[in-house]
Amino acid sequence: MCRVVDLQQAVLAKNDACAHTLREDLAARGTAVVNLLSSPGSGKTALLERELTLAHSRGVPVAALTADLATENDAVRLARSGVPVKQVLTDGLCHLEAEMLGGHLHGWLPADTRLLFIENVGNLVCPASYDLGETLRIVLASVTEGEDKPLKYPTAFGLAHLVVVTKTDIAEAVSFDEKEFRANVERINPGVEVVLTSARGGEGDGLLLDRALAARDGAPVHIPVMTRKSHHVHDAEDGQPHDEGHTHDDEGHTHHGEHAHAARAQDRGHAHTTDSDTVVSSRS
Repeated sequence: MCRVVDLQQAVLAKNDACAHTLREDLAARGTAVVNLLSSPGSGKTALLERELTLAHSRGVPVAALTADLATENDAVRLARSGVPVKQVLTDGLCHLEAEMLGGHLHGWLPADTRLLFIENVGNLVCPASYDLGETLRIVLASVTEGEDKPLKYPTAFGLAHLVVVTKTDIAEAVSFDEKEFRANVERINPGVEVVLTSARGGEGDGLLLDRALAARDGAPVHIPVMTRKSHHVHDAEDGQPHDEGHTHDDEGHTHHGEHAHAARAQDRGHAHTTDSDTVVSSRS
């Protein structure tokens, strides 16, 4: 067990170092990364397609990379927006990692890209612990998933810079209690903004794009309590600065159970790479 734990920490430490480099490299070229996390079926792809389409109509240079275990369905949908889209197939891996992301961006990402939207693999466990060099981490939950979702997945919601509620057009039909949901988010991540959206009804159109552009241009980004606690611990231990909003410690990340598969994969000598990736569209 000790070896597994040590490997887990090593995997995450390596990822954090890669994310730090990726963040600096992208910032130097004027690109901000928006990391979107959610459960399967949350409506993430539909909402992202609307935001990409809006960006394209405004002439904002954006791109999107979408990750799935299989199929290119989401990339085909996102490509309808007219922006550059790339599909990454993870071949069973439940999350993206910074090194993997950097490899797929090399030689593909257009030089003038202001925002890169990452549609992470659909789950709220594994992706939560992996920094992708993002400027903005957004966690989405649909009204059909239950008001206690933030309490069930505290790491994902606790490290979010923004929380998005989707499918609000059917909120009444499924008896969604917005007040209770907001209270649960506040318990996990005090002060984080919660916005309501509906890809079908149009509520919240442009909110993600506006928040992402503001963050890219230097507007203050919410710092989760989990992150602030991590900073106090690290600063006291080594006196070194750490990336704001992206640290991995036992307070905010349940590594010991959630990521044993990652450590064992490394122990067996298997790298986290994709079997294939497809560029679906280019900017028109």
